Parts: sequence; C-alpha cells; structure tokens
Amino acid sequence: MVPAVLLAIYVVMFAVLGIAPYDRAVWLAENLPIVAIVLLLVVTWRRFRFSDGAYLLMACLVFLHTVGGHFTFERVPFDWVTELFGFQRNHYDRMAHFTVGFYAYPCAELLLRQRLVSSRLVLLLFPVFFIVTVAAGYELFEWQYAVHADPSAGIAVLGSQGDIWDAQKDMLADTLGALFATGLFAVLYRRPLAVLAGSAKRSVPRNGSC
Repeated sequence: MVPAVLLAIYVVMFAVLGIAPYDRAVWLAENLPIVAIVLLLVVTWRRFRFSDGAYLLMACLVFLHTVGGHFTFERVPFDWVTELFGFQRNHYDRMAHFTVGFYAYPCAELLLRQRLVSSRLVLLLFPVFFIVTVAAGYELFEWQYAVHADPSAGIAVLGSQGDIWDAQKDMLADTLGALFATGLFAVLYRRPLAVLAGSAKRSVPRNGSC
C-alpha cells in the first residue's frame, strides 16, 4: 500500500513539475537518474520488496530531486531556511544530497534479508561505502555534464553556487545521510543483527580446526 501511494504521488509530481520547468535541459538531466531509480524499484517489486520504511526513505530523494529539477536546485524556493540560519547560499541541494544517504537503509535491508553477508560489521559498513562510491560517481557525472553541456545548463546542474568545495561538501552530506540511515537500521533491526552476530561467532572454528 505505502509503495503504491508513493509511486502515485511521484507520477503526479513528475507530470506537474514537468510542465514549463525553468530549464528543460536541466530538468532532463536531473530527472533521468530519478526515473531510472523509480523504474528499477517497480521492475524488481515482485522479486524483492523492501519494507515500507525503506520505501519512505527512498522517496525523500525522489521527491526532493523532482522539485529541484523543475526549479534547478539553486532556485528552489528555500529562502526561509537560508534566512533563518543566515546561510550565504541555497542549501536545498545539500538536503537532497543528505537523502541520497538514506539509500544505505534499503541496501542494508537487502544484505540482511538475502543473507548476502555473515558479518554484522560488514553489513553495516558496506551500505555506507556504497553510498560514498555513488556520491563520488555522481560528482564526476556533474563535472562531465558541466564541461560538455550548454554552459548555463551545465552550471545549473553542477549547482556549486560559487563554492569551490561544493563537490566535497555534497559528498559529506551523502555520507552523513548514510551514517544516519545505517544507524537507524541498526536500531530497528537490532534483534536480527544480534542473531547474525551470534551465528558468525558459532561458525568460527576453534583451536584451528576446520
């Protein structure tokens, strides 16, 4: 039920915000990765269903990115936050990057339920490393798009807003989001994780025997 409602909301948002975006080239570049994520989740629905909580977390990026694609991230109406905290730039994109890290939660859920790892430490660390890798890859994509696309569209997608450390700060936001999501997963799945840790201990051979 929850995934179906989230999908319906996304379809409506995509259709409405696809009408007269600020820059069609930017809208296309920003929406392609999100459409790919949504299609992947739809296609794999019958083979593997995440928890409702995982779908809710994944929807955060989908919704925020869809809005950002319509306005461009720099121009999203987010002034009240900027003024409240005295920021020098629009941090809507940082919030969106933080939600990228939320995908560490379904990643950990997949590893646990499919029994792809036998170590609790690996299960909790791998999703964070996965997000960091994706974050770095996306920054490379933004760089190449900015170099080869129309100059104005390239700058809009890059979204640095004059900050020379924008890429590093974006990756930090992704990583902090991943740490938050993994911590949440560790709390909510503490019992299955405890069982996993116990199983790993019992499987270790004693006295060097095989």
